[in-house]
Amino acid sequence: MADNALFQFLLRMGDNTLVLGHRVSEWCGKAPVLEEDIALANTALDLIGQTQMWLGYAAELQGEAKTADDLAYLRDVWDFRNLLMLERPNLDFGHTMMRQYLFDAYHHLLLGKLAGSSDPRVAEIAAKSVKEAAYHLDRSGETVVALGDGTAESHRRMQDALDLLWPFAGEMFLADDVDDAMAAAGIAPELAALKAEWESSVRATLRDASLTVPDDDFAHKGGKTGRQHTEHLGHMLAQMQFLQRAYPGASW
Repeated sequence: MADNALFQFLLRMGDNTLVLGHRVSEWCGKAPVLEEDIALANTALDLIGQTQMWLGYAAELQGEAKTADDLAYLRDVWDFRNLLMLERPNLDFGHTMMRQYLFDAYHHLLLGKLAGSSDPRVAEIAAKSVKEAAYHLDRSGETVVALGDGTAESHRRMQDALDLLWPFAGEMFLADDVDDAMAAAGIAPELAALKAEWESSVRATLRDASLTVPDDDFAHKGGKTGRQHTEHLGHMLAQMQFLQRAYPGASW
C-alpha cells in the first residue's frame, strides 16, 4: 500500500501543476497587458518544470520504463488526479487570478511542509519548488487585492470569481486513504491542519481585497481521486496530448 499511496500522491502533485500550467499557458499572447502576458507565461513554465520532477519520480516508482512524458501525454482523463478547480476554463482574467491565488496559497503552504518530508526525494523537489511558489503567491495575492479593491467593475468580477471558485477550493483538504498513508509515513502533512493555516491566510487577503467569502462549506470532489472530472479536462487533454498521440515517440 505504501508504494501505491506514494505513487498516487506524486500523480496528484504532478497533475495539479501540469493541468494548471497548461491552463495558465493559454493566456500566452492574450493577457490584458504585456507584463501580465510575460508573468503568466513564466508561471506556466515554473509549473511545468515542477511537473517534470513530480511525474518523473512517479514514473521511476512505477517502473515499466515509463517517463514523465508518458504519464503526462499518454494517460486518459480517468487516470488524472488533479483538483477539479484547476481544470476549469480560464474565463476572464479575474477568474484566472482568483483560481491562481486560491491554489498558490495552498501550494506554497504544502510545499513548505513537504520540504521536511521523510522521503528525501519529495523533500528535494519541494525545496526547489517552494521558492517559485512563493513568487506565484506574492503576485497572485497582490493582483487579487488590487482588482478586488479596485474599480466597481473589477470588484464585481473578482467577487463573481470567488463565488464560483470557493466551492471547488475545499477539495484540496478532503483527505482519503492516500493522504492518511502519506501523513502516517511522515511524507506529507495532515490536510486538516493545513486547512486552518490556509483559511486564515486566504481570509486575510480577501478582506484586504474587500471581498466577501461565501458562507458555504460545500466542496466539489472527485478530481484528486480520479472518480469524477469535468468535461473541461477531456477537451484540454485533446489539445495538450495531440502531438504525442498523433506521432508516438516523436522527439525534437
